[in-house]
Amino acid sequence: MRPEELLSPTSAGLFCEAGGFHIDPTRPVDKAVITHGHSDHARSGHGRVLATQETLDLMRLRYGERFAGSMQAVRYGESLDLGGVTLAFHSAGHVLGSAQVSVTRAGLRIVASGDYKNVADPTCAPFEPVACDVFITEATFGLPVFRHGDPDGEIAKLLRSVALFRERTHLVGAYSLGKAQRVIALIRKAGYAQPIYLHGALASITRYYQSRGITLGELRLAREAQKPELAGAIVLCPPSALNELWSRRFPDPVTAFASGWMRVRARARQRGIALPLVVSDHADWDGLTTTIAATGASEIWVTHGEEEGLVRFCELTGRSARPLALVGYGEEEESTVATGEPP
Repeated sequence: MRPEELLSPTSAGLFCEAGGFHIDPTRPVDKAVITHGHSDHARSGHGRVLATQETLDLMRLRYGERFAGSMQAVRYGESLDLGGVTLAFHSAGHVLGSAQVSVTRAGLRIVASGDYKNVADPTCAPFEPVACDVFITEATFGLPVFRHGDPDGEIAKLLRSVALFRERTHLVGAYSLGKAQRVIALIRKAGYAQPIYLHGALASITRYYQSRGITLGELRLAREAQKPELAGAIVLCPPSALNELWSRRFPDPVTAFASGWMRVRARARQRGIALPLVVSDHADWDGLTTTIAATGASEIWVTHGEEEGLVRFCELTGRSARPLALVGYGEEEESTVATGEPP
């Protein structure tokens, strides 16, 4: 069996005809297998959704109870038979509930990574390498310039600034699902015990993380705090809120942004970021290339990101590779109203 006969790129996303399902479809379909809860991968309106319980819960938080006709929770390591195709989920290490999807038939296994990272993260299960014949990898940071470094060192930089500017609020832009909770956990790991304040758009997802046993310490809503209370405090918000009227309520704020894109200084300058923090929930160049080798796959399909650079790496290291050129995937949305809560 040729890989394209098992899984093929279409205008709606990756499609398995034999199993009758799409992976992370970009428009409503009959049967959707969802790798994780970010809105560029998890959309509403499908007839049936298969995902981890956490991803289903997060979709429900964002889209409401009726986000799909029916839902089925799949555990890591669990196998399902769909039309003679074996489907299984494996941890992707990206955010809570994120999964790689393995699709197997007639001795051929294809693994679709979704978004992933292979570094430690206290807020989600670690990445699991899965041996396969074809590996479909993301390439968000698929260029050698992107090496994220030590996230603990980035958080130490933030805390040094907090100690130095005791009268100023530090506003940290972080995406609402995954990044915000990871940054909080890293701050706590560094020994910071003071309350951390949240923009309202981060509240419901963060509470959900806590309900799943993720320890994040004392958290307060920024809207409920008095201005003097916020002097010297750390406040997390969606990145877009850094430039909104909302940000003006804080005492002489220092703006920070936690993202792998902060490796590019020009991006930080363009956004007016005073304190760029290189903390990413995507694999960097070393993570991508190490993972490709660990799968043992002889063929690599590359999607959403710097596709050509990673394809060239694969070719130079003796692997067949192709870009999929799928559209509709990218960085998590920045909407400050994604959960419907006030700022």
